[in-house]
Amino acid sequence: MTTFHISPAVADAFPDTLIAVVTATGLRGTEPWPATTGALEDLEAQLADGAWQPADESDPRIEAWHTAYRSFGTNPRRIRPSVDALGRRMAKKGTLPRINPAVDSYNAVSVRHGLPSGAFDLDRVTGAVEIRYADGSETFTPLGEPDTVENPKPGEIIYTDSTDVLTRHWNHRDAHRTRVTEASTHVAFVLETVAATRDGHLLKTAAGELQALLQPHCEQSTVHYLSPAHPDATG
Repeated sequence: MTTFHISPAVADAFPDTLIAVVTATGLRGTEPWPATTGALEDLEAQLADGAWQPADESDPRIEAWHTAYRSFGTNPRRIRPSVDALGRRMAKKGTLPRINPAVDSYNAVSVRHGLPSGAFDLDRVTGAVEIRYADGSETFTPLGEPDTVENPKPGEIIYTDSTDVLTRHWNHRDAHRTRVTEASTHVAFVLETVAATRDGHLLKTAAGELQALLQPHCEQSTVHYLSPAHPDATG
């Protein structure tokens, strides 16, 4: 069991935060996931037909994250929130990347609802996961760059476990160590908003959609919510 925790300083600075933690155990990432394939193809068809488009930085959901990034010293047009970068990529290419079924599932839900999402292989996580401000001493190895070591700047919001940083700039980029692959069997997925008063219903809908995509391909899944009022969850 892994505990997720929002630090008091982050909770105080972002009092309207709501994070869904969707945990799946016994995940089977090597079998076909037809519902996920369908979700990706449906979004791409809607984009091609002009019936739908990803949220961009003029959308309040993305704008809220740009404001959050600026508050901790990150330029959101240079280092973009994950859902902003994913939506821009999709709008440009007309397609979403195909990584593996678990990652493809949260990407589809993320871009559909305009909410940042990520995932951690819990078998590679050490100790509790905390969302807190960096102090500058932490290390981070970016996804796909196993030989690179970065140091988040003091004041940057990070996800971290007892070893090192799992995600920089709150949700910009995940770490290589805890990446989700087809072989991952115990995974925590996160969906996030810093404007829960407005978008909390969207977050809960998105978490339900993600759980529905995961359910046929795992032994068990659960959804827990983190907020300033309830800063701890175990998955």
